[in-house]
Amino acid sequence: MTESVKYLLDESRMPKSWYNLVADLPTPPPPVLHPGTLQPIGPDDLAPLFPRSLIQQEVSTEREIEIPEPVRDIYRQWRPTPLYRARRLEKALGTPARIYYKYEGVSPAGSHKPNTAVAQAFYNREAGIKRIATETGAGQWGSSLAFAGALFGIEVQVFMVRVSYQQKPYRRALMETYGARCVASPSEETACGRAILAQRPDHPGSLGIAISEAVEVAAQRDDTKYALGSVLNHVLLHQTVVGLESMAQLEMAGDYPDVIVACTGGGSNFAGIAFPFIGAQLRGGQRVRIVAIEPAACPTLTRGPYAYDFGDTAHLTPLTKMHTLGSTFTPPGFHAGGLRYHGMAPLVSHVKELGLIEARAYHQLSCFEAGVLFARVEGILPAPEANHAVKGAIDEALRCKEEGISRAILFNLCGHGHFDMQAYMDYFAGKLTDQSYDEAELAMALSGLPSVTAA
Repeated sequence: MTESVKYLLDESRMPKSWYNLVADLPTPPPPVLHPGTLQPIGPDDLAPLFPRSLIQQEVSTEREIEIPEPVRDIYRQWRPTPLYRARRLEKALGTPARIYYKYEGVSPAGSHKPNTAVAQAFYNREAGIKRIATETGAGQWGSSLAFAGALFGIEVQVFMVRVSYQQKPYRRALMETYGARCVASPSEETACGRAILAQRPDHPGSLGIAISEAVEVAAQRDDTKYALGSVLNHVLLHQTVVGLESMAQLEMAGDYPDVIVACTGGGSNFAGIAFPFIGAQLRGGQRVRIVAIEPAACPTLTRGPYAYDFGDTAHLTPLTKMHTLGSTFTPPGFHAGGLRYHGMAPLVSHVKELGLIEARAYHQLSCFEAGVLFARVEGILPAPEANHAVKGAIDEALRCKEEGISRAILFNLCGHGHFDMQAYMDYFAGKLTDQSYDEAELAMALSGLPSVTAA
């Protein structure tokens, strides 16, 4: 073991291909179904929303998919991202664990989201698309797609979950700085939004509603496509640069993870760091415990059944099999807005069903406590979403301390919290509370799950 604190890869060692976990799975994931026929969808069914190249990636079973050179050229601005050894955190915890974190907050938008935003904008530009509609929760995805749209000359319209729109004005300002238009969702700009506001004018919004609005806008114009920041296979694919780089950097450190921890909302940053290691394990490599950490106020993996459901509230999307709380479920307005989605990525849900990962749920106060400790010893302020991963990694390190065992723990610090200072101000002022979802609302949402007999 070296005494290094950071492990940096040269640009020449940045991955040239994304990794597709589907190629190594022992059983393929269940098909995506057409909501009308309940039959597996084909490429033509997705054509109104996505360019052909992304549809091909969505259904691909190839292990490696080449990263286009124009995408790699932009990646070079911040990739490869650093891997840090959290030596001061280890000392503060008094743990024999070896804690590493991959830091994605060095990207221009401050999170891991540009890894797929740049790729999606490139493929849309190549297809001649002039406009993209999307949703965002905390604003990390929206600001990342706004950044990518500016680079490729694409107009971007973002429907931002209303509670986050109000909580995070600086994210909104960043999107506008990049040239995007950002509106609070539900809005008066779509039939879906107007219908929801008619029933509840003060609706806080949800990612499911924001997705419905963006899909509705994209389906109405031939020059407009839709882009999603998480959940879909091609999005998870683009994020695997995170795990692939981590493998090379841990090799530099002379180490290999025993445990990998990442927060999970839709599943993109989790898949990004974990999927390459799961693939290596499935091909006969070293076994790794992989822990998905989610918010207790929106516990899709730990509470949601594995079932076919819509990805949006207005039921404009195909049916995917995933861990879900029901497409009409509205989580409470806790600060980790990027983790407030009713479903989990189908591929992440599938590997959970295969027993390849485990899941844990935390309330936000303990996560903020962990984030503050991390900031005070490591100097980096995590985003509220990333605080879940910090908390999970600290718990694993304390377990090592209790057992007197030195394990290597890797977690993904998927973004910084510089645009989330109101959340930290509320925490220090004692205004932040642990929020719980409404059990009756959850039961109602789950009772509305589509009746699908196909597996």
